[in-house]
Amino acid sequence: MNRYALALLLLWLLGAPSGPCVARALPPIRILETSGGIPEEAALPYVQCVPYARKVSGIQLFGDAHTWWDQAAGRYARGTLPKVGAVMAFRPHGAMQLGHVAAISRIVDSRTVLLRHANWSLIDGRRGQMEDNVRAVDVSPNNDWSEVRVWYAPLGGLGTTHWPVAGFIYNRKPSKNEQFIALASVDHAKRSPVSRIGSDFLSGIVPEVQRTITRPSNHRDEDTEVTHGLRSQGRRFITPANLSRDPIGRIIARAQSQSSS
Repeated sequence: MNRYALALLLLWLLGAPSGPCVARALPPIRILETSGGIPEEAALPYVQCVPYARKVSGIQLFGDAHTWWDQAAGRYARGTLPKVGAVMAFRPHGAMQLGHVAAISRIVDSRTVLLRHANWSLIDGRRGQMEDNVRAVDVSPNNDWSEVRVWYAPLGGLGTTHWPVAGFIYNRKPSKNEQFIALASVDHAKRSPVSRIGSDFLSGIVPEVQRTITRPSNHRDEDTEVTHGLRSQGRRFITPANLSRDPIGRIIARAQSQSSS
């Protein structure tokens, strides 16, 4: 065996390729992301409440759950009564800083509904799970659905927290009256004037003593007037009696008297 044949045999035994090396592209790795931005291979699917409520209700609102109620103004009808297909909009409360949204799947009675929502209960130790037809109970004193308790899977029953609710968003256009109210509330918030007069602006006005001037008997009755001790540069001003309980009127009368003197 010559040296060349021996070299080939050694390369084969060592597992080295017998031909020239060629760079070969690897097949692309498909990585899908869940709504929480975690690769699908690294975690099980994680569903947020907003996209799930949008999907099951058909209400096309986006952004954090706590913004849905205000976003719906003028675009969707809103109210305080639950209806099938409506979205219950939760206000932020405690650790739930971004609010929550859940779709109504059934009305049980005046105090009980069933919800379809996501990312509420811990199921198998994980959040981001979907729950269908779970109970929510109105616990508000006036039965206006402003506070609810919601089924929590780890407890196997209703949670103890009274969650604040802004109201219900219905998958229909608002009436003209609802649109007007929404526009008026926005316009009022933009245009409401800010008073620069404090509530104590009259505290510096000292009530003046009422004194009656006695006229001779031959004077006419209409000449008898009431003064309030108004003096300026040694002059006394006579003011009508109906200004005795009008501090602003007295100030105006004094200014007019000074300008005419």
